[in-house]
Amino acid sequence: MEKDLTYFAQLDQQLVDCAKEIKVLSNLAWPEELGHKFLASWQSGKPELPQPAYKKHAYPDHLKRLEGIMKAAGDEHPVGHYISQTALSYIRAGRMLECIGQPEFTKLSIELYGRPGEPIGRTEVTNVAAAEHFIKSIDDYSHILKTPEPDADITSEQLATALKDRFGPVFKDHPVDIVIDPDLASKAAASARRVRIRGNTKFTRLDVKQLAEHEGLVHAATMLNGREQPHFKSLGLGSPRTTLTQEGIATFAEFITDAMDVWRLKRIALRIKAVDLALNGANFIDLFKFFLSEGQSEKESFASSARVFRGGDPRGGVAFTKDGVYLEGLIFVHTFLRKAIQANKVHYPTWMFVGRLTLGDIVNLEPFIESGWIKGPLYMPEWLSNRECLAAYLAYASFANRINLSKVTLDDFGELERK
Repeated sequence: MEKDLTYFAQLDQQLVDCAKEIKVLSNLAWPEELGHKFLASWQSGKPELPQPAYKKHAYPDHLKRLEGIMKAAGDEHPVGHYISQTALSYIRAGRMLECIGQPEFTKLSIELYGRPGEPIGRTEVTNVAAAEHFIKSIDDYSHILKTPEPDADITSEQLATALKDRFGPVFKDHPVDIVIDPDLASKAAASARRVRIRGNTKFTRLDVKQLAEHEGLVHAATMLNGREQPHFKSLGLGSPRTTLTQEGIATFAEFITDAMDVWRLKRIALRIKAVDLALNGANFIDLFKFFLSEGQSEKESFASSARVFRGGDPRGGVAFTKDGVYLEGLIFVHTFLRKAIQANKVHYPTWMFVGRLTLGDIVNLEPFIESGWIKGPLYMPEWLSNRECLAAYLAYASFANRINLSKVTLDDFGELERK
């Protein structure tokens, strides 16, 4: 076993050296001027499709090396399986980047992130159906909410200061920088030592808490914990195969910390619907109108549409499917945590933070985390550190899920009162 682990540690280092050159999101970003140009054309009454100029990418040497690592790692040993599957993930990502703007780009994006029309796990419910359910549910009772979506009155600079204040006491030995990036399609994006936030944008007060929990205390923390591993540095990579789990944990974190409101949940659902529309031929202007009709501002409607067409073709049909993973990831993570508590695996929630991995990796790599070959996390959010409270919530959620709401009516409670 010791010989095997030394062998895999060597392969792991090769994987890190090779894979770190293949960067997905930063290579798909649209420059800020595309937004200015499109909005000017829209406001003039003559909207023109954005025409992103994509840089050509080629990774022949990297892909060849990754194929060699994948073959050498094999699938029989749990550590080897992790290395092999991570290498495969980067092979697909590299090939996807080589096909930017072409139909093959979408095919490879679907291999990495799935497509909204696919069922969630073993259920018959698709991601699109789940998104439509949340959109309708929120619209149905939006009239009873106290206010519309909160005003966005916090500047990028003010948000940067607030996040620095939030992260400083947490990441004491590994400071996380906050960088304002005007070309960012999403509101924020995190790596191990840096969180980028979109420039020239206004944020709500709830955005501050949501971005702190989602980007900093999940995405940055897991990547940083992975990079600090003594033997298994690939846990610090942002491998595309871990995206569903990562976004699931981060979205769950928003729920458990009361950082998720109905407007944020609706935005997530709208993006899933938008990806499906784009895959079925809707162009950029169609998506822009779709987001506008759902109450987003012109600037946010552009940013939301740009997320879907990053690396794609604004004429429709060629799209980036990453935004389809959020609800599925949330459902998987919540179910995994409930099942872990039910099975008395109370350490599994903590192990989600040893680095960037999938839920299946946690199960497969259990002996190596228990032995200490894979170190426990350096940094964890407060909701996870309070394991007893989390376990109580999950135990209750596991039991409450047994109640079939289709067999219960509000009148039943009146009957109970009379008894």
